[in-house]
Amino acid sequence: MSAKRVLTDRASALPALAEAFREHGFEGASLAILSKATGLGKGSLYNFFPGGKEEMMAAVLDNIDGWFADAIFTPLEQARDPATAVNGMFDDVTAYFRSGQRVCLVGALGLNSAGSAFTTKVKGYFTRWIAALARCLESGGVAPALAANLAEDAVSGIQGAIVLARAVGEEASFLRIVARHRAALLEALGHHE
Repeated sequence: MSAKRVLTDRASALPALAEAFREHGFEGASLAILSKATGLGKGSLYNFFPGGKEEMMAAVLDNIDGWFADAIFTPLEQARDPATAVNGMFDDVTAYFRSGQRVCLVGALGLNSAGSAFTTKVKGYFTRWIAALARCLESGGVAPALAANLAEDAVSGIQGAIVLARAVGEEASFLRIVARHRAALLEALGHHE
């Protein structure tokens, strides 16, 4: 098997692994469940992820973090037009939610016993998102303390909206909550442009 084939199969397994971990939690996602979710035999899973479930979860988190770094964090950190960057963040988060890759890191890790194994990674993800959004707001003239509060509220609101939408089985709740947070951030930027 060529290296390209292994990477393609490993990468293609990540969305199914992510959904299995989200649905069953880290502890509850047995090798049989992960195998069924990916369509890969147990041997293939161990071939692609020799470190077992820990490596699978780490790969899922790396994949999610990579997407957020490219689509969310970097545009906020390098924003020339803060309002455009904020709108882009909400558009991309909504597209991500609708894409079926609705993995909520809080739901996948923070609410189950395996969360402590990945605490540093999850903390880094949320810390970077909040800091990038706060800096973006500050660059648009929002006072630092207000920018920090708004960024924290928006990130927690987005994550909470994901959990709520999944719990009630209604995408509309996600969209309403995200729209309110978008409006609050744009209003803060509008008052300081």
